[in-house]
Amino acid sequence: MAKAHNLGFPRIGARRELKWALENYWQGTTTRAELLETARELRTRHWQWQKEAGLESVPVGDFSLYDHVLDHSVMLGAVPERFGPTGETVDLDTMFRMGRGRAPTGEPAAACEMTKWFDTNYHYIVPELHAGQRFHLASTHLFDAVDEARAAGMQPRPVLLGPLTWLWLGKIKGADFDRLELLDGLVAVYGEILAGLRGRGVEWVQVDEPILVQDLPRDWQQAFESTYSRLAGDRPRLLLATYFGPLADNLKLACDLPVDGLHVDAVRHPEQLQPVADWLPGRKVLSAGIVDGRNVWRTDLDACLAALAPLHERRGDDLWLAPSCSLLHVPVDIDPEDGLDDELKGWLAFARQKLDELALLETALNAGPAAVAGELAASRAAIASRRASERLHRPAVRGRVAAVDAAMGERDHAYPERRERQREVLDLPLFPTTTIGSFPQTRAIRASRRDYRAGRIDRATYEAAMREHIEEAVERQEACGLDVLVHGEPERNDMVEYFGQQLDGFAFTRQGWVQSYGSRCVKPPIIFGDVSRPAPMTVDWFRFARSLSDKPVKGMLTGPVTLLNWSFVRDDQPRADTCLQLALAIREEVLDLERAGARIIQIDEAALREGLPLRRSEWQGYLDWAVRAFRVTANGVDDATQVHTHMCYSEFNDIIESIAAMDADVITIETSRSDMELLDVFEDFEYPNEIGPGVYDIHSPNIPTVAQMVALMEKAAAHIPAERLWVNPDCGLKTRGWPEVEAALANMVTAARELRARRA
Repeated sequence: MAKAHNLGFPRIGARRELKWALENYWQGTTTRAELLETARELRTRHWQWQKEAGLESVPVGDFSLYDHVLDHSVMLGAVPERFGPTGETVDLDTMFRMGRGRAPTGEPAAACEMTKWFDTNYHYIVPELHAGQRFHLASTHLFDAVDEARAAGMQPRPVLLGPLTWLWLGKIKGADFDRLELLDGLVAVYGEILAGLRGRGVEWVQVDEPILVQDLPRDWQQAFESTYSRLAGDRPRLLLATYFGPLADNLKLACDLPVDGLHVDAVRHPEQLQPVADWLPGRKVLSAGIVDGRNVWRTDLDACLAALAPLHERRGDDLWLAPSCSLLHVPVDIDPEDGLDDELKGWLAFARQKLDELALLETALNAGPAAVAGELAASRAAIASRRASERLHRPAVRGRVAAVDAAMGERDHAYPERRERQREVLDLPLFPTTTIGSFPQTRAIRASRRDYRAGRIDRATYEAAMREHIEEAVERQEACGLDVLVHGEPERNDMVEYFGQQLDGFAFTRQGWVQSYGSRCVKPPIIFGDVSRPAPMTVDWFRFARSLSDKPVKGMLTGPVTLLNWSFVRDDQPRADTCLQLALAIREEVLDLERAGARIIQIDEAALREGLPLRRSEWQGYLDWAVRAFRVTANGVDDATQVHTHMCYSEFNDIIESIAAMDADVITIETSRSDMELLDVFEDFEYPNEIGPGVYDIHSPNIPTVAQMVALMEKAAAHIPAERLWVNPDCGLKTRGWPEVEAALANMVTAARELRARRA
């Protein structure tokens, strides 16, 4: 009998209950007990949903109050010294201080670095590693989750991030050393965890090792063999889970490891399912990730059954069916979405629906398709409806894409000549100061947007309110002394959703939230058809802001690669084709902004790095079309118009040549949490254009001092000539409050003035 199971469920809640509970706790308006009770209620509800869908066991330990990688750092006692002595156990507020720099108790400290979880828009807290580091079991949260699930009547399957993946994701602090030197101590604690789970009667443990889909050095491949041999003693049965890519050259290694089952991603790389089935010993479970855990389209159940039937015949009870990865990356439930038309809604499946699809596949395999004939027919009709729909294809859009030529991706002159024109026009000081775009989304802003959406105020009243907030943002920036201003983006609910709502080919949900990091959630739009721009999207707001100041005001746009990577994207054509459609739409907006008087236009590509394939052999193909899309977007403007782009919380040192090839006049990047480590690449690569290394960590409520920001910029000046450096925060400021923003920006402006004085 084939068996359906799940690798993980969304944590935040169908209506973001965890988000509100966390933020209320951080603000001191609720107690720790109230936060933990909300978390317990959510876990119980999610387990019950999975049980009702027909799952025999439920994953536990996939739920997190901030981030699952951070949870493992805490469990292993891997707490940096700056967070103070923790003793044998690490408390909740220490974990929060590691993630965000501050908690209701304990001293504020610099938060740990944050970066993207493989090629997703989820951010994890980077483990900090140092030579001679010791580990110990410092949290019982996984054991507690097992006991809690049992008390709720569930059969728990604990989820662990594998020791090698945790170590691989960590970053060395202090003197350099081989991270594998820490493995012995790490494996000892994992052995203790597994023994504790065995003592609780746990039958199966899911151990996630997604780095097996990446290019691994030989010593890391060998480390897998030795690590899992050491963990092969008195323990529960282990399901080794891989996802996000193909095992490729690690396939035989993964199949031969001394574990009891192997999960593979059969959505992104279905071609690996058969060779894994061939190599995996018959005594082991094969978990086929057959339902897409990363996207929102319904599964083609007929195609799945065709692929699974021969495997089921061969493996019988040892075939498990699962999502390709944790369902963390999709919204919770499509059923409450009453704003979507019936046809489009019928094409979609969120987390709860994906569990139902797995149950259908399980029944069809075990009892035969006739047992679920009605459900299969409904699925078949939805798939056929989408494939035949005229809403997907627009000849005019396809004609514009076909007409794109090389000249559309080129500026009139190279950067050195453009720089002189731009300096004449802009007349900015050394170390010019600016922000990344957004300012605090206050309660008043959110209330106006909510009232307009609900029909309680008309369009004119809403626009008047937004103009008031823009005027306030400009006044506050001028008071701080910033050199280049922004309008503050009060009208934008999200940097992707806002643009998608004004482009053809997009659809939107009301509760389709997914977790980005901590309490931060995003509601990705759905690209279902060909994309075009019916009308200007930002020009009127820009014109109004520009009328309020004599200083330069940036036009603010989201770039095509980020619109692509932060949306749920159609899967019926190559992503490169969709990206070029987006590029042409945003190019029209760029040219309209220039005609409206914008002399600086920022085109954010925060997601460029995260779209990079996990296998290096596939990088160049992606980078070629991603860079081309950006250049088509940006390069229709005059030499005197300065193009900025922004990238945040991504390691991009290994793609710096492609970033330079984007040929933006100015690039702003995150560097404050990493202490300017990202700039090390410039020791060997002479970046040709201007750069703004972030000096203010906007994801923490801590206010940086002038001295801290000056020190960071002096580090930057050791790599980049001062005349090509900008001073700016890491990212947008929408999640912060005005008091901390104004204090931090005032310090930032003072730091820039001190830097100028040092070079006078």
